[in-house]
Amino acid sequence: MLLKNQIALITGSGRGIGRAIAQLFAKQGAAVFLASRTEKELAAVVQEISEGGGRAEYATADLAQEAACVHVVAAARERFGRIDILVNNAGHYGPVVPIEEYALAEFDRVIAVHLRAAFLLSKLVLAEMYARGSGVILNISSLSAKAAYSWGSAYAAAKAGMLGLTRVTAAEAARKGVRVNAICPGPVRETRMSKELGADLAKRLGISAEQQLAGFLNGLLQGRAQTAEEIARAALFLCSEQSSAIVGQSINVDGGVAFY
Repeated sequence: MLLKNQIALITGSGRGIGRAIAQLFAKQGAAVFLASRTEKELAAVVQEISEGGGRAEYATADLAQEAACVHVVAAARERFGRIDILVNNAGHYGPVVPIEEYALAEFDRVIAVHLRAAFLLSKLVLAEMYARGSGVILNISSLSAKAAYSWGSAYAAAKAGMLGLTRVTAAEAARKGVRVNAICPGPVRETRMSKELGADLAKRLGISAEQQLAGFLNGLLQGRAQTAEEIARAALFLCSEQSSAIVGQSINVDGGVAFY
């Protein structure tokens, strides 16, 4: 088992990529602490993991709020004693509108739930990791951080900011035993966010959802979307000792779109 006896805090883990990461990490020996806004989804994931012989707990939280970030970290420590791995995955896309129509409150919320939460949670766990001389932080960024797409300014800015945060945190943490990296997923069709985004884009473009999807996938070298399981396997690699010399990197798991 690649994560035997590790404790992982995974945000946005009630569904989609976060759920897949939580399930895979648990299968690989980690005790996982889950956090998102929807208790029903979290409880279902914890039940799935528990029935499979894994260890999992959860706390509901809106991580756009500083107090919620503090609460989640405290709850994870109370239940499992420490945090060895932090996966910053929580987020949502926000409105599909051009910059001139983007409401400031909406922009601030997207930045808060992606970038600000990743900063706050990293800040809250780093002292413990430094004292122990070990730890891993993984930020789930996006292809949107590296490739420009219309009508998603806040999401792109937040995800690009997470890459900057990844590099600076890695630079500060590397010689203290803590590795920090990021993943940039491409489209994951099974997630609610991708489905809703595809429908919104199709409506704005005046085409069918099927046409929108086909056009987007045609831009990927593999010509297909990625799966949550594929993202989870990359996360497992970056959070395990198999990637012990990888620091400050952003790994594209995008089917071949961005090349940097």
